[in-house]
Amino acid sequence: MPTLSVLHGPNLNLLGRREPELYGRTTLDELDASLIRQGADLGLTVSCAQTNDEGALVGLIQDCLGQRDALVINPAAYTHTSVAVRDAVLAIRDRVVVIEVHMTVPSGREWFRQQNMLADVVHGRIEGFGADSYGLALRAASALIASRGD
Repeated sequence: MPTLSVLHGPNLNLLGRREPELYGRTTLDELDASLIRQGADLGLTVSCAQTNDEGALVGLIQDCLGQRDALVINPAAYTHTSVAVRDAVLAIRDRVVVIEVHMTVPSGREWFRQQNMLADVVHGRIEGFGADSYGLALRAASALIASRGD
């Protein structure tokens, strides 16, 4: 079965409590459990992790190389600031399908969210559908894995 990592960046551990008008009331534990179930329905083995630390996120991205077929990543604030996260994605993207996901539409928010450091290195981006953005990303990753024929 193809394997996929879901990585959540900073502050996503506060889902369900942080700005519920933007991010909804689903907690991270509820979201992860749902993604594991949805992945199984798609024939994927899904693992989930969250970190507030940029270096740890880089390490988790690098760990996908040779171990995962796909990565669904919500880099959160690091989307706009981290060359390190961008370079880590760039380093794996030839062998790992990478889908960027956001619960909101960052480009429609504050001015500092207009910059996207990952835009040119991910295989695709899904944004603006709340927690459902992640499920859509799983489906996109599954389709891309299948099209690669690995």
